[in-house]
Amino acid sequence: MKILTAAEMGAADRRSVEAGVSVSVLMENAGAAVARFCLRRFGGAGLVVVLCGKGNNGGDGLVAARYMAEGGRNVRVLLLGAANELKGEPVKAFAAAVITAMGLHAAGSEAGYSGGRMEVREVWDEEQLQAGMQGAGLVVDAIVGTGFTPPLRGLAATAGGLIGKMVAPVVAVDVPSGWDADAVTPTVEGAFRADAVVTFAAPKLAHVFGQMTGDRVFGPVVVAGIGTPKSAVVSGTGLHWAGTAKSVTETPRAINSNKGTFGHVLLMGGALGKAGAPSMASLAAMRAGAGLVTAAVPQEVLATVAAVAPELMLTPLQEQGVGSREQGVGNELGGIALDHLSEKQLPELLKGISVVAIGPGLGQVGTTPEFVRRFVEQVTLSMVIDADALNAFAGRADALKEAAKEKTVVLTPHPGEMARLVGMTVKEVEADRVGLARRFATEYGVTLVLKGWRTLIAHPDGRVGVNTTGNPAMAKGGSGDVLTGIVAAMLAQYARSGKAEDVAQAVEAAVFLHGLAGDFAAVKQDEHTVLATDTVGHLCDAFRSRVRDEDGLTWVVGAAAR
Repeated sequence: MKILTAAEMGAADRRSVEAGVSVSVLMENAGAAVARFCLRRFGGAGLVVVLCGKGNNGGDGLVAARYMAEGGRNVRVLLLGAANELKGEPVKAFAAAVITAMGLHAAGSEAGYSGGRMEVREVWDEEQLQAGMQGAGLVVDAIVGTGFTPPLRGLAATAGGLIGKMVAPVVAVDVPSGWDADAVTPTVEGAFRADAVVTFAAPKLAHVFGQMTGDRVFGPVVVAGIGTPKSAVVSGTGLHWAGTAKSVTETPRAINSNKGTFGHVLLMGGALGKAGAPSMASLAAMRAGAGLVTAAVPQEVLATVAAVAPELMLTPLQEQGVGSREQGVGNELGGIALDHLSEKQLPELLKGISVVAIGPGLGQVGTTPEFVRRFVEQVTLSMVIDADALNAFAGRADALKEAAKEKTVVLTPHPGEMARLVGMTVKEVEADRVGLARRFATEYGVTLVLKGWRTLIAHPDGRVGVNTTGNPAMAKGGSGDVLTGIVAAMLAQYARSGKAEDVAQAVEAAVFLHGLAGDFAAVKQDEHTVLATDTVGHLCDAFRSRVRDEDGLTWVVGAAAR
C-alpha cells in the first residue's frame, strides 16, 4: 500500500473523477466508511456529535452523520459556520442531512418508534459550540482534512480546546484537525485529540510516522477504500506500508508439507555471558515457522542455549587457540576459531542450511570480528547480519557491498549500530532516517532494517517500507535478537528463490509480525512488564491477526487492540 503526500492524495481524487468516479460517490463512500467504523467500534457511546467544517472533510462528516442516524444512533451535527457558505458537494451533503433529520423527526412522532434521531445546527461562536457539544458520548471530528495547512484559527481552534477537555472518545475523519498530513514527526502541536482515525484510499505520511491517537499507542488508524481506482494512486515518495506484506503468511501451508519445506536456519552467536541472545533468536526462528533451526554457539555456552527448547539443534563453535580459560586462551580472549572457515569445516557447518543469521551475543573479542568478516565473504547463502556481526564491519561497509553481489544480505541495525557502520553520530542518523536508509540500501545492494520509531525496511531498488507496529514496551534487551530470528525464519520460508520481491515481502512481514506480537504482549500485559520472550509468546496472535477487518477497513495502526 503506497504512502502519499497531501498533494498526491488531491491528485488521486482528481484522477478518480477523470476515470468516472464522481466526487459525490467518493464522499458518499467515505462517510459510509466512517459510519460503519463508529457504529461497530463505539456502539454504546450515546449521543454522537459530528463537528463539520465547510470543505469536503465536513461533507464526509455530514454523510457519516446521516448513515449513523439511519443506523439507529442519536446524532447532532454542528456545522462550523453558515450553510449558505458551503460550496460544491458539501452543499448536497448538507441538504441530504437536513432531509434525513426531518424524516427521522417525523418517524419519531409515530407510536413505538425506537430508531435514531438527528438534528443539524449551524454554529458561529464558542457559546453555541459548547452548548452543542454537551452530552456527547462520541465526537466525530470532520472539520478539516488532508488538504489543510496549519495552524487552525477561529472557531475550529476553539473546538480543539473543547475536545481536549472532554472524556468522550473522538474519531477523526481523514486526519485529526490541525494535523499536517505531510508531517513525519510523532506529534504535531495544536492538533486535535483523537482516539481513532479513519482515512481513505491510502495512508498519508502523517498516518504512518505520527502517533495520531495521542497517549493511546494502540488507537486505531484505519484506511477505507472509497472507490479510488488503483491507477489513480501515484506516489513519488518511494514509501509504502510494510503491513501489506503480512498477506504472505495468510495462505495455508500445503497439506503434504514437511520440515524441509520451510527451510533450515543456522543461528550463529553467543559468547560467555551472552548466551541469552542466541537463545532468544533461535526460539523466535522456531516460533516464526522455520522447519529446522540450528544454533552454532561457543562450546562453553552450549548447554545454556540447548535449554531454550528441545526442538533446537546445536553445533559447538571452538575457540581460537588451545588451552583453558585459566590459561588465558578461552573465548573471552581468543574469539571464534578461524579453523571453522577451512575447506573441510565450513561445508560441514553449512550442510543443509537455507539461511544464516549471525551476530546475536557474538561478542567482539579476539578473532571474532575477523571470523565474521571472512564468514560473510565466503558464504553464499542468504544472510541476516545483526548486533556484534554488524559491529565487525564498522568502517568496512564496502565488504558488505561485495558480499551482497552474490547473495541476499539483510542488515538489522539499531541507530547506534548504524552510526558505527557509516561513521556518523546517532543524531545524524536520526536526522535523516529515510534518506540514509535508502541511500545505504541502494549503494550497497542490501536490505536494511533500520530499527526505531518507525522501523524502516529499505530495499536495493530504492523502495522503503514503513512499519507501524511496535510500542515502547519493546525497548528492552533481547528485542533485536528476537527480530533477527523472525527475519531469518521468514526468509527461509518465503524467499528461498532469492527473488528481490520475495525477499522484500519476507523481511517486511517479519518486521511487521515482530512489532504486532509486541503490541499484543503490551495490550495483554503492561508496557513495563513485557519481556522480549513475551513477544515470542505472542507471535501466534500476530500470525492469526488480519490487517483487514470485517468491514473491509485496513488497520494501519492498532490491529492488536481490535
